[in-house]
Amino acid sequence: MSVKPYLRVALPVPLHHAYDYRLGEQFRNVNILPGSRVCVPFGRHANRIGVVLGASDKSAVAAGRLKSINQLLDEEPLFSPEHLKLLHWAADYYHHPIGEVLFSAMPALLRQGRLVGSVAKDAFRLSATASEADAIALARAPAQRALLQLLRDHPHGLTRQQLRRIQPRYSQPLKVLLDKGLVALTQPHRPEPVSGQHGAVVLNEAQLRAVQAIAETAAAPRVYVLQGVTGSGKTEVYIEAVRRVIARRRQALILVPEIGLTAQFIERLKNSLAVDVRVQHSALNESERLRNWLAARDGTAPVVLGARSAVWTPLKHPGIYVVDEEHDSSYKQDSGFRYSAKDIAVVRAKFDRTAVALGSATPALETVYNLRRGKYARLCLPDRATGASPPAIHFVNLRHEPAPDALARPLLTRIAATLEQNNQVLLFLNRRGYAPVILCRACGWYAECERCSVKMTWHKELDRLICHHCDARRAMPEKCPECGHAQLKQVGHGTQRLQRALTARFPQARILRVDRDSVRRKGSMEQIIKAVTAGEVDILVGTQMIAKGYHFPRLTLVGIIDADSGLLSADFRAVERMAQLLVQVGGRAGRAAQPGAVLIQTHFPDHPLLQTLVREGYDRFCDMMLAERREARLPPYSYHALLAAEAAKPQAAGQFLRAARAQLEKCNAARLEVFGPVAAPIEKRKGYYRSQLLVQSGNRQTLRQALSPWRQQLELMPVAGRVRWFLDIDPQDML
Repeated sequence: MSVKPYLRVALPVPLHHAYDYRLGEQFRNVNILPGSRVCVPFGRHANRIGVVLGASDKSAVAAGRLKSINQLLDEEPLFSPEHLKLLHWAADYYHHPIGEVLFSAMPALLRQGRLVGSVAKDAFRLSATASEADAIALARAPAQRALLQLLRDHPHGLTRQQLRRIQPRYSQPLKVLLDKGLVALTQPHRPEPVSGQHGAVVLNEAQLRAVQAIAETAAAPRVYVLQGVTGSGKTEVYIEAVRRVIARRRQALILVPEIGLTAQFIERLKNSLAVDVRVQHSALNESERLRNWLAARDGTAPVVLGARSAVWTPLKHPGIYVVDEEHDSSYKQDSGFRYSAKDIAVVRAKFDRTAVALGSATPALETVYNLRRGKYARLCLPDRATGASPPAIHFVNLRHEPAPDALARPLLTRIAATLEQNNQVLLFLNRRGYAPVILCRACGWYAECERCSVKMTWHKELDRLICHHCDARRAMPEKCPECGHAQLKQVGHGTQRLQRALTARFPQARILRVDRDSVRRKGSMEQIIKAVTAGEVDILVGTQMIAKGYHFPRLTLVGIIDADSGLLSADFRAVERMAQLLVQVGGRAGRAAQPGAVLIQTHFPDHPLLQTLVREGYDRFCDMMLAERREARLPPYSYHALLAAEAAKPQAAGQFLRAARAQLEKCNAARLEVFGPVAAPIEKRKGYYRSQLLVQSGNRQTLRQALSPWRQQLELMPVAGRVRWFLDIDPQDML
C-alpha cells in the first residue's frame, strides 16, 4: 500500500486554512486517516495538537520548508468520515476556522492530548486477592475497611462519581487500597438494553400518532415539529420514539436547553427505558465528559442527553435526534464558534439519513415558516395529557391598578386565595437582584458600570452593586457621589426584592427564589424541584430558569409580574420571545386535577399582539408576526450576517466596520443590503467599545457566496489588527 507523503493538518488557531506537514521516516508505512490527532511543531511550539484532514502526493509549499509530524496520537480516527463531513459543513456555513470547529467538538482532555486507550479503565472493584481477612485486618483503618466492604457489595465495581456520592472522602483510602493491591481498576459496568415495555407509558391517540409517524420514518431524513400545548406529553412521545429506535440497535441524541432540565429528563428516561443514558453538559467533570463521548462514539451508549454542546457528540449508529423546547435561544452559542445547535441537529439528521424531532409548545417563527412551506412536518398534541383544561388568562392593567411592591391588588387577592386552598403559586420576573437602578433623587445620578454602558443592579443580600454583563462589583455608596445627597432611591424590582415583599405580605408562606444567584451550587436546582414537587414550597419566585419543562401538580396560579419589556425592546425578536415566555410560564399552572389561572400585569392590556396571543392562541399570533416580518423583510423572509467589532478606543471599531462596508460594496453592492455601521445597543461592554454592521439578503446562497471572499479580505485589512471582530451567521442577539 502506497502512503501519501504529505498531510493536511487543522490546528486550533483563528486562521481559516490548514497546514501541510511531511511524514517522517517512522511514519513512511503508516496510513494516517482523516480525523486522527497528531502532534506537530507550530510556530514557537515544539508540540501542538492538530487533526488530520487528509493526505496528498504533493504540497504547494516546497518540501524543504515543510516540518514533519512528531507523534500520532490515535490508532483509529477520532471522527468518522460522516462526522468530519458535518464539521466541515459547519466551518463553511458559519465561516469559522476549521481547526477551532474540530476542537470545539472534542472533550477538553482530547484537546489536551489524552490517549483514548488510557480512558478505558475508570471504575474500581475488589482485586482477585482481596479477602474477608483483609477487611478484618483493617480494624484500625475504618475508612479503608468501609470502602472495602462497599466494593464487596458492588461486585461489578464503582466509578469515582459513584464512590463520591456514597462515600465522599473516598480518595485517600482508595489510594492506599490500590497500593496494597486490594482494589483493582476495571471497566465500568453498563446494563444491557432490556427488550419489551419496561415502564412503558400509556399514550393517548394524538401521542400514538406522533410516535408512529416518527418511528416509521426514523431511517429517513425527515424533520418533525412536535407542537403540543404545555403539559400535552411531548416527553412521553420522545421516550416512545427513542424506545423503538434503540430496539433496532440504533442510538438517540436528545438536546435540552437548560442543564437544570437534564436531571428530570434522565429520571423519566430511566423509569421508562432500561438502557444506559449518558449525559453531556458543562457541569460534568472532564473525565466524565470524555468517557461519555467515547461511549457514544463507540456505540455502547444507546441514549445521549445534553445541552447545546452535546450536539457535537459522535454516534456510531445514529437513529434519531430530538431537540426539546426547540424555540429556546440558548441553543445558539453566543461567543467563540457561534453555531446553532438546533440547526446542526437538523443538518446531522440529513447527513445521517435519520429523523429529527423538534418539540415545543411555541415553535420559533423560522420553524413555523418551514412548516408552512412544507419543508417540515407537523405533529400536533392539542390537549393536555392529564385531561386538564388550559389555564384561564387574565390581564391586570397597571395603568389603573397601583403596584407599589410590583404586586397589584388583583394578583395579591388571587395569591391569598390560592394559599388558602393549599395550592402553590409561581411568580415570574425575569430580572434578578434587588433593584435594577440606584438613583439620586436630587441630581439624577445613577449607578452605572465603569466597564459597560449599563446600570448596575443592587444585590441586597451581598450589599453590592453588580453589573450583570461583566460581573463588576462595588460597594453601595452611602450618599450620591455627584451631589452628596443622602437619599438614594431604589428603582424597580428584581427577584430578591419581590421575595422580600412577598415575605412581608404572606409571613406564613414558604417562599423560594430561583435565579442564577440562588442555584450556583451543584445540585441546588434538583433540590429545589424536589421541594416544590413534594409540596414543601408555597410561593416560587423566579426568572426564565423555571419557565419551561417542569411539572408541579399543585401549582394552580402563575403571575407574570412585568410583561412589557418585550413590547418595548429594540430587538425585533423580543416580541416573539415575550410570547413564548408567557405561554411557557403560564403553562406551569393547572397541569393536574385542579384548574389553573394566569394573571399578566401590563401597562398595555389592549396591545393587539397580546390580545391575539391570549384570545386566539399562539398559531394566530405567529400569523401576525410573520406578516410583520414579511413586510419588513426580516427573517425568516431574509437571511442575516452580523459583523461585530470591539476595541479599547471609542472610534476604532467603527473605523474598521466602515472600511469593511466599503470592501463589501466593491465586491457585491447590488445583491446585498447593508445596514450600518452603528454602535451596538450596549455600546460599551467589559471595557470595549462595540459597533456592528448588518448584512441582509433574500437568498441564503447569495449571502453565503458573498461572505467567503469578503471574510478573506477582512483578514488582510491593516485596520483589522487593531480590533476584535467576528462574523455571526443567523444572529439571534444583536444587543
